[in-house]
Amino acid sequence: MLISDFNYDLPDELIARFPAGERRGSRLLEVSSGLNDRGFAELPALLREGDLLVFNDTRVIKARIAATKETGGRAEILVERVTGEHTALAHIRASKSPQAGGRLQLAGGAQALVTERNGELFALSFSVPVMPFLDACGEVPLPPYLERSADDADVERYQTVYARDPGAVAAPTAGLHFDAAMLAETRAAGVQHAWVTLHVGAGTFQSLRDEHIEQNRLHSERVIVGQETSDRVNATRAAGGRVIAVGTTSVRALECASKGGELAPFHGETDLFIVPGYKFRSVDAMLTNFHLPQSSLLMLVAAFAGKTRIMGAYEHAVREKYRFFSYGDAMFLTPEEQR
Repeated sequence: MLISDFNYDLPDELIARFPAGERRGSRLLEVSSGLNDRGFAELPALLREGDLLVFNDTRVIKARIAATKETGGRAEILVERVTGEHTALAHIRASKSPQAGGRLQLAGGAQALVTERNGELFALSFSVPVMPFLDACGEVPLPPYLERSADDADVERYQTVYARDPGAVAAPTAGLHFDAAMLAETRAAGVQHAWVTLHVGAGTFQSLRDEHIEQNRLHSERVIVGQETSDRVNATRAAGGRVIAVGTTSVRALECASKGGELAPFHGETDLFIVPGYKFRSVDAMLTNFHLPQSSLLMLVAAFAGKTRIMGAYEHAVREKYRFFSYGDAMFLTPEEQR
């Protein structure tokens, strides 16, 4: 397979650069036996008593910070991962990359020492505790395709209402459509909830570099699937209910924890790259947003729902002027072959 097999034409005006007026105000394209145009508020009608919704509870950190090099030049730090109280791995954008031993001046007199470089990432040692500094001085790291800086509204809207475990530098965007009332409505319909954690890295926005899909590798991300979630997933499927992953990050978390055939507790790293031909073990339906052309996430949903079916759904969404990407509309997907 080639990356170009997953291309589609998207008018610029369909990129959602700001969120909808309210979380549930987005549209929802149901991709099942056909294509049905709905509103996200209709989601409970697509669920069944005994289903299980699995959410990613990662919390986006204010990972983007301004810096000044020792030469006086400006730099921008995007923290990829906080590795200790005073340490982090980060991307650094500057006219000339800093060298090991170089110091970056930060807000309030804080400093970051470059200790080493590992590929595209720099290891940094901060003179102050990292997380409190990011909370006080960092900026919400909006995706590059939004082509704008974060504003005050993004602090709340680029975060799910159930986010609780800090560590992501990008939101699990399918979850952005849920408000507290929608969570309550799904429970009232007899749908259970379960939680995984996948701390989304900045690599989620990186383009695949090799035209031949199998030659590409994904960045590694931290995943936690606990015993309670594992038990609920296995019990739901044993009872004939559906496990519905909210977002591709929840899909990847569940599937990486299912490599033994049945879901089991997992705490570690994953670089799982799901492409057509993959056999899903723990996911029966999926909620997701619309993804970038030629992206690994588009390949994942094509693997789940069928490439021809998904590319046709995207063509329909463009014709019907759905809103795309992080702040855009959602899809409800069932697989080509129901189990």
